[in-house]
Amino acid sequence: MSANRINVATLRIREDMTDPDVLDVGQGRAAVFTARCIGKETPNEDAVGVLSTDGQYGVLVVADGFGGQPAGDRAAELALSAVIEAVEESSAAGGETQAGILAGLDQANELVKCLGVGAATTLAAVEVEGNRIRPYHVGDSEVLVVGQKGRIKLRTISHSPAGYSVEAGLMDPEEAIQHEDRHVVSNMVGSDEMRIEVGPVVNLRPRDTVVIASDGLFDNLVVDEIAGVIRKGDLLESTQQLVRHCQDRMSGAMGEPFKPDDLSVVVFRLS
Repeated sequence: MSANRINVATLRIREDMTDPDVLDVGQGRAAVFTARCIGKETPNEDAVGVLSTDGQYGVLVVADGFGGQPAGDRAAELALSAVIEAVEESSAAGGETQAGILAGLDQANELVKCLGVGAATTLAAVEVEGNRIRPYHVGDSEVLVVGQKGRIKLRTISHSPAGYSVEAGLMDPEEAIQHEDRHVVSNMVGSDEMRIEVGPVVNLRPRDTVVIASDGLFDNLVVDEIAGVIRKGDLLESTQQLVRHCQDRMSGAMGEPFKPDDLSVVVFRLS
């Protein structure tokens, strides 16, 4: 990789967006959205970031600070900023994007622990290189790759008892999304036991869609619903539809499942 790549970073921290933004990332475009839970008076504890470098490489990040614990918004901010900054430093030194992501997560873990208040956050990141992507995650923020016909090409495993049960075939996704312990997370940034899961490289085909999101999305919509909305149509319009659908579900107007929460989504497609 070149040491003189141009880095363009866009971070959305504690924001309450009403509509997604669309940004150029690598050889594609990303729609970015984050907003606090409807009716919530405290800050949005999610954060999203996008880094694009010289038209070839990019990094997409979603962090979800733990609600119910102190300084969730600060934990998400620290984790997001640490990953983006570490990738920028690695890029400037001619290093690998993966090395930057992993170093950033290790640094984020130490920074969040040093808050000393029990704060924690999840984080999901996607490395983009041309038409290839690789996911990384800690916790229950997830990455999904959907083909144009709706086929699920990749879904990361939520680091939770419910997520592991689905992966093992002990529980179906529809049951998991309504399970009483779906909020329990077994891996987090801000823990001595933090574990970074590095996923496989996926070669994107034209019209494949990558979704990175907090559990505000995955606790309210089953994967087939997400795929049905996002697999086709204009990137901005389909992301808008996904956000509206999820927020309608959170309101309880569409029946079960619904879990009011902050919502953050990054949707990426090749140009």
